[in-house]
Amino acid sequence: MTRWLASFVFAVAVVAASPARSDDDPLAAWRSGVRVRPVAPETEGHTIHSYFNTCPESPDGKWVLFFASSKADGQFGEVRIRNRLSGEEKVLAKDIAVEDAHRVACQQWASKGRRVVFHGERGGEWFVAAVDVESATERVLARGRLAGWGQPQADIVPLYGPHWNPGPHRDLELLNVETGEIRTAVTNDAVKTAYPEWLAKSYGDKPTSIFFPVLSPDSSRVFFKMAASSGGDARSTAASQRQGLVCYSLADQRFLFLRERWGHPAWHPDKKTIVEMAYTLIDSDTGKERRLPGLPVFRGDHPSASPDSKLIVTDTTMDKLGGEATEWGVIVANASGTDYVMLHHFDNSRGARSWRRSHPHPIFSPDGRRIYFNVSSGPWTQLFVAEAAEAR
Repeated sequence: MTRWLASFVFAVAVVAASPARSDDDPLAAWRSGVRVRPVAPETEGHTIHSYFNTCPESPDGKWVLFFASSKADGQFGEVRIRNRLSGEEKVLAKDIAVEDAHRVACQQWASKGRRVVFHGERGGEWFVAAVDVESATERVLARGRLAGWGQPQADIVPLYGPHWNPGPHRDLELLNVETGEIRTAVTNDAVKTAYPEWLAKSYGDKPTSIFFPVLSPDSSRVFFKMAASSGGDARSTAASQRQGLVCYSLADQRFLFLRERWGHPAWHPDKKTIVEMAYTLIDSDTGKERRLPGLPVFRGDHPSASPDSKLIVTDTTMDKLGGEATEWGVIVANASGTDYVMLHHFDNSRGARSWRRSHPHPIFSPDGRRIYFNVSSGPWTQLFVAEAAEAR
């Protein structure tokens, strides 16, 4: 399809999905006048936001967090923050090797924005560290582990063993970044006891470990995958076999449900619902699913809800909307279903030349007025921000 025709199809798709503005329209601020720009336009290098499970903007709205790299593959660099208004930048951590350009250092805010947590490799050793934002003092708090996703207001970050070689770290642990305490929250053996048939069917007699935990907004629940090492090489598609979505109540110390397919899950602001691919909502009490009506099924989508729960932002390859598979778009939908708008679409075939490519991974700012996402349309993968008209 020619580019002008693809653009026409995009426009038709957006207009068809976008009724007239009204006072009670949650999409009103995103229909027109949206400003889309790079966060650090003058930077000669990659500026990559980690994932759609964490917002790069600090809880107070002052700073934007990203991984900076001048390497072609984006797999070695620094954790930086940038003042959202002045453009001042501050390096928090240097000389960090990461798995890939997909989630880079899994950098994330913690402790109400007073700290940044990340993981990486130095000297052949993987570690999890916390950096005090004011002093830029780094503390390595765990070795031989990786960081899952915590919440920016909390001091607790989940830990797991490297999926390609977990060694003794096969359980889900919780790290207190204030005190440095690490405690076991869910054991690998407990998962085996709870779901023996599924684990036997999925992994046979392979040793497993808990992988990629994500804490709920109030840190009372967690979901995670299971993994079985299959290669030992961290930077390989054959590093491990990973599947399933296990949800667990930390508050009640009990398993809630098992979903055999992972997808791209994220917690909803209501603290109990999980937002999944294809505009699917999962009740974490029961595992029951419902799909939002009247919305397309996209490909590769990473959905997350706005802080007020009224909108869901996601990304998709544009072949689902008449474009090319190498192009991606960022879509904002009414969380009640039916209605959506496209904020931005772009070539995403360039950028960091990592073995695992960077995806947009869009997410709302803490106040819901901005949306952050990665763009790989040039030699560097860049963090972009879309600002609603009323936000300026």
